[in-house]
Amino acid sequence: MLRTISTLFLDPPPPLPPGVVINTIDNVLIPLSEAHLHSHSYRSRLTSTDDTVEDTPKDDDDNNDDDDDLEGGGDRDEGTGMLLRRSSSSGELLGMTAAEREYTIGSLRREVRAGGGKRTAAGRGEYEMKSRLVNKAIQDIGMGRYNWQLFVLCGFGWFADNLWMQGIALTLPSLSAEFGVSEADIRYTTSSLFIGLCLGSFVWGIGSDIIGRRIAFNATLLITSLFGIASAWAPTWPAVCLTYAALGFGVGGNLPVDGALFLEFLPDASSSLLTLLSVWWPIGQLFSSIAAWFFIAHWPVDEGWRCFVFSIGVITFGMFVTRFFIFDLLESPKFLLSQGRQEEAVKVVHGIAFRNGRKTWLTEELLDVVADDGHRGSTGHLRQPRRLSTLAIVRSHLLSTSRLKPLFATRRLGATTCLIWLTWATIGMGYPLFNAFLPQYLSHSSPDSSSSSSSSSVYTSIILYSLTGIPGSVLAYHLVDSPLPFLGGRKGTLATSTLVSAVGLFAFVRWGRNEVLRVVFSCVEAFSQNIMYGVLYAYTPEIFPAPVRGSAVGVASFLNRVMGLLAPVVAARMGSDGEKGNDGPVMVAGVLILAAFGAVVGLRVETRGGQRL
Repeated sequence: MLRTISTLFLDPPPPLPPGVVINTIDNVLIPLSEAHLHSHSYRSRLTSTDDTVEDTPKDDDDNNDDDDDLEGGGDRDEGTGMLLRRSSSSGELLGMTAAEREYTIGSLRREVRAGGGKRTAAGRGEYEMKSRLVNKAIQDIGMGRYNWQLFVLCGFGWFADNLWMQGIALTLPSLSAEFGVSEADIRYTTSSLFIGLCLGSFVWGIGSDIIGRRIAFNATLLITSLFGIASAWAPTWPAVCLTYAALGFGVGGNLPVDGALFLEFLPDASSSLLTLLSVWWPIGQLFSSIAAWFFIAHWPVDEGWRCFVFSIGVITFGMFVTRFFIFDLLESPKFLLSQGRQEEAVKVVHGIAFRNGRKTWLTEELLDVVADDGHRGSTGHLRQPRRLSTLAIVRSHLLSTSRLKPLFATRRLGATTCLIWLTWATIGMGYPLFNAFLPQYLSHSSPDSSSSSSSSSVYTSIILYSLTGIPGSVLAYHLVDSPLPFLGGRKGTLATSTLVSAVGLFAFVRWGRNEVLRVVFSCVEAFSQNIMYGVLYAYTPEIFPAPVRGSAVGVASFLNRVMGLLAPVVAARMGSDGEKGNDGPVMVAGVLILAAFGAVVGLRVETRGGQRL
């Protein structure tokens, strides 16, 4: 995988016209009769240990309805490309193989309607069926150059999130010294960041459904970089808090927008890569720690933190430049479908196939025929997809409580909703109670916290802490698809990581009385918490049914940020400048993470191996 990623930006991709709308690419389109030869299941059989691929022709007695909607009959339908084979000797029609039967109109229609539930509106049902067909087309294209490039560029969002979360935490001691703010009160600086994070996650999450993923994808990093650089010239502590809140508005949109965008281009068979995307999180933390060690630990107190935030602001701006000027991002086909821009959605799928060097069978006509629910206009043509207005989207996502009612339609679904929201809320406060103030906790374990050698030692410990988070994300990627009892799968991995995180926090308080032990226990936290968050961001969208997934995940993210906003207030009220006084917030963090473990254990849903709709 690393070899694949390393070559992505070395070889130039096939040229495409710039912009959201791409021209039709004829050489990637194949007839439906040949789709089984370019399917995901066909490639899987070819790469299996059994080198033989057997498809015994069988009579197809259950697909007579395939031709009901076709005009002209014949051996091949011109609209879908479905081939009915004839014997060369007798001229009689032959049955289709099992692989070919998967790609008939009737089979595709049954597949996209399976598990769809009751459709309360024809337009929404048509959108869901077409989304399922787009999912199948993307699955058959498979992972390729475009998907791996997107993995790197979406990883920039995770990278920037912890780059600034960790970076702001590392500036707190310098801000306290330069502006004469007490160690307890300086923690309110983190509250300003979380105000921006709350607004950013809310506005950009909804905004990406209105203006599209592409604009939000680029704007979040631009806002973060500009205000991050501006914070280096803040003359007062309130000015610092204001610029931190503004950059938080950009950072807050990174995870929901980038995660949703990557998920919508990701084949179902590669869904665990959404968990691996979290590996960029500790990498961002590591980079921030190294830069802070270079600037803050070795420069004067009023210069080090300013050079530090300026440097990571420039890095963030460089990531924006890479996204906007170097990479030609295609708009999400799901967003285009929701806007009634079906032609563009199909062209985007063709563009993915072209960049990945694959073929696709998806056409506009096929989308219409498969999704036809019998509602035709007076001319006999299929009704065009309804384009949602901005006001309609805002009402459906923001102002209508009916979006949340289906989450409590059954007792089991209601319990699942409450438990996953509780998990997000408790982790949302527990995580920053420890991580946002870790430099302060580690500095109090040193005999002389005011010496320059002690300051350098703290940043060295933070670097070690960041390094141990990387293998945690990689391990999470492997465990989420593992059948191991209690440990493997989404639920088992999440439960185990939250339990280890809670125990590590209690151990940090009970036995972390010297510098070495505190570093050891903080490294345990970095390892387990990166597993925890990596699984949580992938597991939550898979739990809920498609019609209410956005609302469920949106509320979960909002609760996470709001509780994170309260964390600095709790820490400021409980903490003091002494070592013992700083143990209170860590103990509260342990209790909250333990509560999250209890909520995960109560969940009765395991999504490993399930279809992502």
